[in-house]
Amino acid sequence: MQVLEKRLSVRRYLTFATGLVECLCFAGAVFGWASLVTVLKADGYFSFLCANATGDNHTQILDCSAQDEQFSLIFTIASFMNNFLTLPNGFLFDHFGTTVARLFAIFLYTLGTLMVAFSSPALPYLLFPALPLMAVGGILFLITNMQVGNLFGSHRSTIINLYNGAFDSSSALFLIIKLVHESGVSLHSAFLFLSACSIFHILRTFFLLPRNFIPHPLPDQYSYGISCGASQPVSREVTANCCGHSALEDTMCTHSVPFKHEKTFRECLLSRFFVCHLLWLSVMQLRHYLFIGTLNPMLQRLTEGDSSLVSQYTNAFAFTQLCAVLCAPWNGLIMDRHRGRSRAAGETEHEADLRASVLSLFLTALQCVLFSLCASTPYLPLQYLTFILQVLNRSFLYGGIAAFISVAFPSRHFGKLYGLAMSLSASFSLLQYPCFALVNGALGGDPLYVNIGLTLLCLLAFIHPLSVYLHCRKLASQRDKIKAIPLSS
Repeated sequence: MQVLEKRLSVRRYLTFATGLVECLCFAGAVFGWASLVTVLKADGYFSFLCANATGDNHTQILDCSAQDEQFSLIFTIASFMNNFLTLPNGFLFDHFGTTVARLFAIFLYTLGTLMVAFSSPALPYLLFPALPLMAVGGILFLITNMQVGNLFGSHRSTIINLYNGAFDSSSALFLIIKLVHESGVSLHSAFLFLSACSIFHILRTFFLLPRNFIPHPLPDQYSYGISCGASQPVSREVTANCCGHSALEDTMCTHSVPFKHEKTFRECLLSRFFVCHLLWLSVMQLRHYLFIGTLNPMLQRLTEGDSSLVSQYTNAFAFTQLCAVLCAPWNGLIMDRHRGRSRAAGETEHEADLRASVLSLFLTALQCVLFSLCASTPYLPLQYLTFILQVLNRSFLYGGIAAFISVAFPSRHFGKLYGLAMSLSASFSLLQYPCFALVNGALGGDPLYVNIGLTLLCLLAFIHPLSVYLHCRKLASQRDKIKAIPLSS
């Protein structure tokens, strides 16, 4: 019995470690787009769109705004697909289980890396399907890995946040490709190597993950993987005691929130909390996506075309992305600390969770406004601070999405609400391309007014924490009135 428990323990830690590697090295690679753009420009992708133009001093300059527009469009499509397909990805995972979902993810991711490998300056349009395929495959890697938290009981939410942080940090993969490209390794060879790494994903799928799902709570001596034999069957009673009724809900939610009268999915969808949360997510996500998608032309403008300085700042941005895995747990720690405070008389656990979320929501919105202000200031050295604020805010943003939904709504609706929020916010993020076209067109390449507009738009994110705070105040006031009734009588 002890030998079996030891083997299961080793397997669980190996599952956790390899899952962290998978999220850290592959899942969110597309968000390192700024580093890959430098490589693509050096290789001459879309260079035929560059044209001679007359500068301010009547000098001949090379205008590559049309080239930048193509690169921005590729990232817009990839980032949209990454979020919009979260909902169908969740349903795929729920219905078919881990193995089928991961094999589909591996197929998409490998097809995307092969398309990049066989693209060339003569075939640059292969990038349009390639990056979205990598994005969709990557988010499925994350979804199927977050259930690993169920193996570790009390540390479940920490592992989920850590995996989300690793997903953000994986954008540094394209920085590594940029560095090896500068040392003489071709883009073709680098992406063929990424394609070959699919062997690692396949081995994890069959040997270190279950065929269906990892349940929560975990049955005694729960086993999984081919070498362990058949996993113990999980009864419907165990499933019913989990955070939700679907695998995605089991994976993501961290609390079982008591509700006197549990809301229907329609009521949750039309509630003030969900609408405000969607607004909170959408405006900040748009700001981040536009910043990442336009980082290269912004640096080109601020450095006046100095390629060495552009490379230096691009590398600095990519290095800061590595810190996302370190920033990710902070948001959860803030919520846990405030949730752990003694509750007022008559305050339920659900109300305490909502109260604890206010500070997290407010700090995330404040970080985004500060990040947007720094990004809007045309002063090159300030961009180092912009990079730091960007990675910190992004970690808080994506960690806070699931955390708030899990405490504000019935857990059985978590998967649907989470996927729907990500999908709807993806539609809003499509505005980044018109913004980029406006800068290159009517504004003559100067993004100042668009940046000011986006900063003002980010102020709308404060509506959400204010709404939750007022709701908590209202509940507290109602409790005080109830306490006062016996005194008045």
